[in-house]
Amino acid sequence: MEIIEIYTDGSSLGNPGPGGYGIVMKYKGKGKKISQGYQLTTNNRMELLAVVEALRSLNDTARDKEIHIYSDSKYVIDAVEKKWVFGWVKKGFLNKKNEDLWKRFLNEYTKYKVHFHWVKGHSGHTENEICDQLARQAAEGGNLKIDHGYIKSNNPGATLL
Repeated sequence: MEIIEIYTDGSSLGNPGPGGYGIVMKYKGKGKKISQGYQLTTNNRMELLAVVEALRSLNDTARDKEIHIYSDSKYVIDAVEKKWVFGWVKKGFLNKKNEDLWKRFLNEYTKYKVHFHWVKGHSGHTENEICDQLARQAAEGGNLKIDHGYIKSNNPGATLL
């Protein structure tokens, strides 16, 4: 079976603070990089959003391939591999953070044959280091989006511009 490799990382400059994610995708010797920054968010949100956006960027032909996701986020990997997120769903995400992103994740995750791999962050793993640089550059960049999910979950009555 063909394999698509996805490497992800998230960053927050302050927690909360400006943040970003970085993605490196590899398939048949070709690569693609994706990143985006946000004005105010958390590290865990960016780690999870990186995986969501990587899966969202796949097309229908990826459904018959194995998707291998490499991340340094125990938050994301443990939630999926230890099946915590599926228990959270059954309990309506009661008292769980990042419900909006977990729902988006599950919508994408169920479309593919996904395998997660944990890599130690800042250990010289080439693609993880590239993702870290992409995430940090995105967080420091000038094209920062609003993380509406973070704003809404922390200020339920807030009006967003």
